[in-house]
Amino acid sequence: MDAYWLTNYGQPGSGSSNTTYIAGHSWENAEAPFNRLSGQSAIGDELSVSTATGTVNFKVLSVTTHDKDTLRSSNVWNIVPGQLVLISCYTEDIQGKNVIVTAVPNP
Repeated sequence: MDAYWLTNYGQPGSGSSNTTYIAGHSWENAEAPFNRLSGQSAIGDELSVSTATGTVNFKVLSVTTHDKDTLRSSNVWNIVPGQLVLISCYTEDIQGKNVIVTAVPNP
């Protein structure tokens, strides 16, 4: 029932020199932290991430899907300082696709 920050990359907040990645589960018929990413995320949505030093606000730039077998080599992993990427299973095809939400800081 948790989402996980991929600590080998960036961290949310000012001064981040890399992309911040957070991954979490989605389930079609059960509650999970990223269930709403697949069907309810849209460009322009606002979201916030709570950190030890405060809350960081973001605005969604894109919502896409990637095949699970090609995600590892996709452009999702390009370094963009300050960018936030949320990764989860795509609820309409949990076995075959991931949903990717990309967001940028929104002061």
